[in-house]
Amino acid sequence: MTDRIYLDWNATAPLRPEARAAMIAALDLTGNPSSVHAEGRKARNLIERSRTSVAELVGCKPSEVVFTSGATEAASVLRGLAPTYAVCVDETAHDCLWAHFDLTATQSGSATLAMGLANSETGVITPPAEDDGGGWSYGDIVCNALLVDVVQAVGRIPWSFAWSGATLAIVSAHKIGGPMGIGALIVREGTDIAALQLGGGQELGRRSGTENVAAIAGFGAAAEAALMELNQNAWSDVEKLRNILEKTLASEAKETIFVGNDLERLPNTSCFVSPGWKGETQVMQMDLAGFAVSSGSACSSGKVKVPRVLRAMGLSDAQAECALRVSLGPTTTENDVLRFCDAWLAQERKVRERAA
Repeated sequence: MTDRIYLDWNATAPLRPEARAAMIAALDLTGNPSSVHAEGRKARNLIERSRTSVAELVGCKPSEVVFTSGATEAASVLRGLAPTYAVCVDETAHDCLWAHFDLTATQSGSATLAMGLANSETGVITPPAEDDGGGWSYGDIVCNALLVDVVQAVGRIPWSFAWSGATLAIVSAHKIGGPMGIGALIVREGTDIAALQLGGGQELGRRSGTENVAAIAGFGAAAEAALMELNQNAWSDVEKLRNILEKTLASEAKETIFVGNDLERLPNTSCFVSPGWKGETQVMQMDLAGFAVSSGSACSSGKVKVPRVLRAMGLSDAQAECALRVSLGPTTTENDVLRFCDAWLAQERKVRERAA
């Protein structure tokens, strides 16, 4: 098991050493961050430093960062943002946004548009249309608010909440090498939202509950490291590896379809279809060969469901069922990629030989 190669960064990135160290140090703190004594103030200061680090990565004000248990909880703001309004969700958005889909009573100007900046399954980037002063357009509907899911994009491509014009955004720590179970809702200053959780009034009344100090510390440390990587252009090297992977596979597996490779994508993501070879079978065979890959979003794995995202991109259900996602990170090496290609191509040849 020690020789395994991890190529599923879109599901979760490996925990960064900086995040692990910050969490261990935070666990030694005793005070409740809502307490006014010295121990409590120390915990509060750690939270606020982490809030600043997350804000710097996302490009917003620290006061606009609301810590949550993850991006899925952050997305639940759609339920209370405007109870009488509908939510328009882009057809390639993550399931945590589709859970709030309701278009039945939508009138122009009375809806919230929810969309993903970068798709977790294909890596395809879909920048939201700019607000022309009258709102964001969704087909014939003009939406008066915009929520952007930047979970996969933040830390991998340049993006700033400040210049995006978005009303809200959702982010997750474990996609950037922080711990699981912590994320944030970014709320544009002056925007009223219903509390995500009622109780003691933490997070300025927007999300009650004693803060998870250790997880927040890990999130802050991961955000600092991710911003440094981005500034050092580390993801351009990852993109080169992604391109080597696709070129190597395409040179031998001629029937392979690379999804979205003619569109702007995240630098680390490759989604490809091998007709007649089920994606779930590919995942199991690669797992046995020592590689961690995925057949789609981790939040959807193991579920029998319509391949919504890939079908929206023009693939048939039969093709979508044969998709595999490989996602890389800054610690991925060229040797990792070439070893995967060798293993995958060996299995692919067997599939074609049996089909002949």
